[in-house]
Amino acid sequence: MSPLLEVVLPVHDEERALPRAVAQLTAHLATLPWSWRVTIVDNASTDATPQVAAGLAAAYPGVRHRRLEAKGRGLALKAAWSASDAAVLSYMDVDLSTDLRALLPLVAPLVSGHSDLAVGSRLSPTSRVRRGPKREVISRGYNLLLRHALHVRFRDAQCGFKAVRADAATALLPLVEDDSWFFDTELLVLAERAGLRIHEVPVDWVDDPDSRVDIVRTAVEDLRGVRRLRRAPALPRV
Repeated sequence: MSPLLEVVLPVHDEERALPRAVAQLTAHLATLPWSWRVTIVDNASTDATPQVAAGLAAAYPGVRHRRLEAKGRGLALKAAWSASDAAVLSYMDVDLSTDLRALLPLVAPLVSGHSDLAVGSRLSPTSRVRRGPKREVISRGYNLLLRHALHVRFRDAQCGFKAVRADAATALLPLVEDDSWFFDTELLVLAERAGLRIHEVPVDWVDDPDSRVDIVRTAVEDLRGVRRLRRAPALPRV
């Protein structure tokens, strides 16, 4: 039977973080009023992540895993969401930086049909965020750039806590070119240009000191992505 909600955990070399994340996530999902599935997408891990993921899938009902031989968060999400039979598709970072209590308000407007996409926002006035000043400045600067360069209305493009209705994903995913960290931004920009409804959810968020993100390289790739989207033709309304 198809679940209503599928939660994807894209991972690369996360053998230590994965067991805790799956335990906490499945326990929380069991409190929600919807059927669900958790899919671990291992993209080109070189440690024991594939074996750990297989063990977790065997141990937890409702958890499955798949292996990709190339890196990229966007690539992992495209693969998992395109293959899903769930009505609502979501993902979150394996470090669970975002408090899971935001999952119900993230998904509910998609289930009800009041929104097409929902995103966690660390920049909402009521969000509670703990992170270092460097990442705070970079995040705010990047989202300010998006507002000025691409004229977007959403506040936080890159919080690793998002959901989308399956019908909206079917329309958008073939249009998203990026397979890495810019995937999130491109998905939201294309959704807004197509007239889809984006719901922002304030979140409580704590920075992971063990984050593997290369901030400088990611920033450069993001700037290239912004330049590409500035030149992209307008989309038809969905």
